[in-house]
Amino acid sequence: MKSVYNFVVAPVGERYNNTKKVGDKDLILNTEIYNHQYVNRLAKVISIPIIGDTDIKPEDEVITHFNVFRRWHNVKGEEKNSRSYFNESTYFITQDQIFLYKRDGEWKAPKGYCFIKPLKKKDQFNINEERPLIGIVKYSDDTIKEGDLIGYKPKTECEFIIDGERMYRVLSNFITVKYEYQGDEEEYNPSWAKSG
Repeated sequence: MKSVYNFVVAPVGERYNNTKKVGDKDLILNTEIYNHQYVNRLAKVISIPIIGDTDIKPEDEVITHFNVFRRWHNVKGEEKNSRSYFNESTYFITQDQIFLYKRDGEWKAPKGYCFIKPLKKKDQFNINEERPLIGIVKYSDDTIKEGDLIGYKPKTECEFIIDGERMYRVLSNFITVKYEYQGDEEEYNPSWAKSG
Protein backbone atom coordinates (compact mmCIF):
# COMPACT_ATOMS: atom_id res chain seq x y z
CA MET A 1 0.00 0.00 0.00
CA LYS A 2 1.36 3.41 -0.99
CA SER A 3 0.03 6.93 -0.59
CA VAL A 4 0.68 9.95 -2.79
CA TYR A 5 1.49 12.43 -0.01
CA ASN A 6 1.47 10.42 3.26
CA PHE A 7 3.64 7.90 5.04
CA VAL A 8 1.90 4.62 5.83
CA VAL A 9 2.85 3.43 9.33
CA ALA A 10 1.88 0.71 11.80
CA PRO A 11 2.07 1.09 15.59
CA VAL A 12 4.79 -0.86 17.39
CA GLY A 13 2.81 -2.40 20.23
CA GLU A 14 -0.57 -1.10 21.39
CA ARG A 15 -2.11 2.32 20.78
CA TYR A 16 -1.61 3.30 24.44
CA ASN A 17 1.35 2.72 26.79
CA ASN A 18 -0.65 2.83 30.01
CA THR A 19 0.44 -0.35 31.79
CA LYS A 20 3.58 -1.29 33.64
CA LYS A 21 4.73 -4.77 34.67
CA VAL A 22 5.12 -5.06 38.46
CA GLY A 23 6.31 -8.55 39.32
CA ASP A 24 3.96 -10.88 37.45
CA LYS A 25 1.05 -8.37 37.39
CA ASP A 26 0.15 -5.50 35.06
CA LEU A 27 -0.39 -2.16 36.78
CA ILE A 28 -2.74 0.20 34.88
CA LEU A 29 -1.26 3.71 35.06
CA ASN A 30 -4.02 5.57 33.27
CA THR A 31 -7.56 4.87 32.03
CA GLU A 32 -8.22 8.16 30.21
CA ILE A 33 -8.06 8.11 26.42
CA TYR A 34 -7.45 11.85 26.13
CA ASN A 35 -4.20 12.03 28.15
CA HIS A 36 -1.42 12.37 25.57
CA GLN A 37 1.32 11.20 27.94
CA TYR A 38 0.20 7.58 27.68
CA VAL A 39 -0.33 7.43 23.91
CA ASN A 40 2.10 5.20 22.04
CA ARG A 41 4.32 7.21 19.68
CA LEU A 42 6.46 4.43 18.23
CA ALA A 43 5.62 3.21 14.72
CA LYS A 44 7.17 1.29 11.85
CA VAL A 45 7.13 2.74 8.33
CA ILE A 46 5.31 0.50 5.86
CA SER A 47 5.73 2.81 2.85
CA ILE A 48 6.85 6.36 2.05
CA PRO A 49 4.95 8.93 -0.07
CA ILE A 50 5.18 8.69 -3.85
CA ILE A 51 5.69 12.47 -4.10
CA GLY A 52 8.25 14.33 -2.01
CA ASP A 53 11.82 14.07 -0.77
CA THR A 54 12.59 12.25 2.48
CA ASP A 55 15.49 10.49 4.19
CA ILE A 56 13.06 8.06 5.85
CA LYS A 57 12.75 4.60 4.32
CA PRO A 58 10.33 1.67 4.69
CA GLU A 59 11.09 -0.49 7.75
CA ASP A 60 12.46 2.51 9.71
CA GLU A 61 11.05 3.00 13.20
CA VAL A 62 9.67 6.50 13.83
CA ILE A 63 8.52 8.60 16.77
CA THR A 64 5.19 10.15 15.74
CA HIS A 65 2.94 12.92 16.97
CA PHE A 66 0.86 11.85 19.98
CA ASN A 67 -2.41 12.38 18.10
CA VAL A 68 -1.67 9.69 15.48
CA PHE A 69 -2.82 6.67 17.54
CA ARG A 70 -4.92 8.60 20.03
CA ARG A 71 -8.70 8.27 20.40
CA TRP A 72 -10.93 11.19 21.43
CA HIS A 73 -14.54 12.09 22.16
CA ASN A 74 -16.47 14.42 19.89
CA VAL A 75 -19.02 16.99 21.17
CA LYS A 76 -21.70 14.26 21.34
CA GLY A 77 -19.47 12.10 23.55
CA GLU A 78 -18.83 9.55 20.82
CA GLU A 79 -15.39 7.94 20.78
CA LYS A 80 -13.51 8.62 17.53
CA ASN A 81 -10.17 7.73 15.94
CA SER A 82 -7.65 10.31 14.76
CA ARG A 83 -7.76 11.47 11.15
CA SER A 84 -4.65 9.33 10.52
CA TYR A 85 -6.58 6.11 11.21
CA PHE A 86 -7.15 3.62 8.38
CA ASN A 87 -7.42 0.43 10.45
CA GLU A 88 -5.91 -0.82 13.73
CA SER A 89 -2.61 -1.67 12.04
CA THR A 90 -2.44 1.06 9.38
CA TYR A 91 -2.23 4.84 9.74
CA PHE A 92 -1.54 7.62 7.21
CA ILE A 93 0.69 10.44 8.50
CA THR A 94 2.38 13.50 7.02
CA GLN A 95 6.09 14.28 7.22
CA ASP A 96 5.57 16.89 9.95
CA GLN A 97 4.08 14.19 12.22
CA ILE A 98 7.40 12.31 12.29
CA PHE A 99 9.76 13.60 14.96
CA LEU A 100 12.61 11.08 14.90
CA TYR A 101 13.48 7.98 12.90
CA LYS A 102 15.67 4.96 13.61
CA ARG A 103 17.70 3.06 11.06
CA ASP A 104 20.25 0.34 11.85
CA GLY A 105 19.69 0.88 15.60
CA GLU A 106 20.55 4.60 15.45
CA TRP A 107 18.11 7.49 15.96
CA LYS A 108 18.25 10.38 13.48
CA ALA A 109 16.45 13.73 13.48
CA PRO A 110 14.56 14.84 10.36
CA LYS A 111 15.66 17.98 8.54
CA GLY A 112 15.20 21.19 10.54
CA TYR A 113 15.16 19.64 14.04
CA CYS A 114 17.44 18.40 16.79
CA PHE A 115 16.98 16.76 20.20
CA ILE A 116 18.59 18.35 23.24
CA LYS A 117 19.54 16.60 26.49
CA PRO A 118 18.99 18.97 29.47
CA LEU A 119 21.73 19.69 32.00
CA LYS A 120 21.64 19.27 35.77
CA LYS A 121 21.48 22.52 37.77
CA LYS A 122 24.66 24.05 39.18
CA ASP A 123 23.03 26.50 41.59
CA GLN A 124 22.19 24.81 44.90
CA PHE A 125 19.57 27.47 45.69
CA ASN A 126 17.59 26.84 42.50
CA ILE A 127 14.46 24.70 43.06
CA ASN A 128 14.48 23.43 39.46
CA GLU A 129 16.58 20.33 38.85
CA GLU A 130 17.72 21.35 35.38
CA ARG A 131 19.29 24.41 33.84
CA PRO A 132 16.88 26.32 31.58
CA LEU A 133 17.45 26.84 27.85
CA ILE A 134 20.77 25.00 27.65
CA GLY A 135 21.66 21.44 26.77
CA ILE A 136 23.72 18.96 24.79
CA VAL A 137 22.69 18.00 21.25
CA LYS A 138 21.85 14.29 21.31
CA TYR A 139 20.30 13.80 17.84
CA SER A 140 20.81 16.26 15.01
CA ASP A 141 19.85 16.88 11.40
CA ASP A 142 23.54 17.70 10.72
CA THR A 143 23.06 21.49 10.78
CA ILE A 144 24.71 21.34 14.21
CA LYS A 145 27.01 18.64 15.55
CA GLU A 146 25.85 16.00 18.02
CA GLY A 147 27.53 16.55 21.38
CA ASP A 148 27.63 20.36 21.06
CA LEU A 149 26.67 22.40 24.12
CA ILE A 150 24.04 24.87 22.95
CA GLY A 151 21.46 27.42 24.08
CA TYR A 152 18.01 27.86 22.53
CA LYS A 153 15.08 30.30 22.53
CA PRO A 154 12.52 30.14 25.36
CA LYS A 155 9.22 28.29 24.82
CA THR A 156 10.48 26.50 21.72
CA GLU A 157 11.10 23.06 23.19
CA CYS A 158 8.82 20.02 23.30
CA GLU A 159 9.48 17.21 25.79
CA PHE A 160 10.06 13.60 24.68
CA ILE A 161 11.13 10.37 26.38
CA ILE A 162 13.35 8.42 23.96
CA ASP A 163 14.75 5.06 25.15
CA GLY A 164 14.35 6.09 28.79
CA GLU A 165 15.99 9.49 28.32
CA ARG A 166 14.16 12.80 28.66
CA MET A 167 14.96 15.24 25.84
CA TYR A 168 13.64 18.34 24.18
CA ARG A 169 12.90 18.64 20.47
CA VAL A 170 13.92 22.06 19.16
CA LEU A 171 13.91 23.59 15.69
CA SER A 172 17.52 23.92 14.57
CA ASN A 173 16.80 27.58 13.67
CA PHE A 174 15.94 28.28 17.33
CA ILE A 175 19.42 27.38 18.55
CA THR A 176 20.89 30.73 19.46
CA VAL A 177 24.38 30.04 20.82
CA LYS A 178 27.07 27.37 20.95
CA TYR A 179 28.91 27.26 24.29
CA GLU A 180 32.35 25.95 25.16
CA TYR A 181 32.40 23.12 27.70
CA GLN A 182 33.49 24.16 31.21
CA GLY A 183 34.02 20.60 32.43
CA ASP A 184 31.26 20.61 35.07
CA GLU A 185 28.30 19.92 32.75
CA GLU A 186 26.21 16.93 33.73
CA GLU A 187 23.24 15.59 31.76
CA TYR A 188 19.97 15.53 33.67
CA ASN A 189 17.58 12.61 33.35
CA PRO A 190 14.89 12.27 36.06
CA SER A 191 14.35 8.80 37.52
CA TRP A 192 10.72 8.67 36.28
CA ALA A 193 11.93 8.88 32.67
CA LYS A 194 13.95 5.67 33.04
CA SER A 195 11.06 3.64 34.43
CA GLY A 196 8.53 2.30 32.02
